[in-house]
Amino acid sequence: MAAVAIVRAGGAARPAKATAVRYLLEELAAIAPGNTVEVRVPPFGATQCVEGPRHTRGTPPNVVEMDPETWLGLATGELTWDAAVDAARVTASGSRATLEGLLPILRPRD
Repeated sequence: MAAVAIVRAGGAARPAKATAVRYLLEELAAIAPGNTVEVRVPPFGATQCVEGPRHTRGTPPNVVEMDPETWLGLATGELTWDAAVDAARVTASGSRATLEGLLPILRPRD
């Protein structure tokens, strides 16, 4: 959470950003446990989440991928899912590849 606070305050150092991304991916997996959707935020991390059919081998059928800045914006409520998709900041493939309704993880800053 400290890394998220640093990034939100304008700190863009790679270690803080990497830690914030991984922390928020872990929180997403805790909020929506499962193995149906794989969320990728290269180069820092990935997680599987959302209940449903379990994926075990090869490329998952439902993948959501984005850059770290987009993930941090979505997870902290500073960017909406629709805005990210409309701006082509998110790549989503598969019939269940959406995070709509699961975000934000944290409330936007007041």
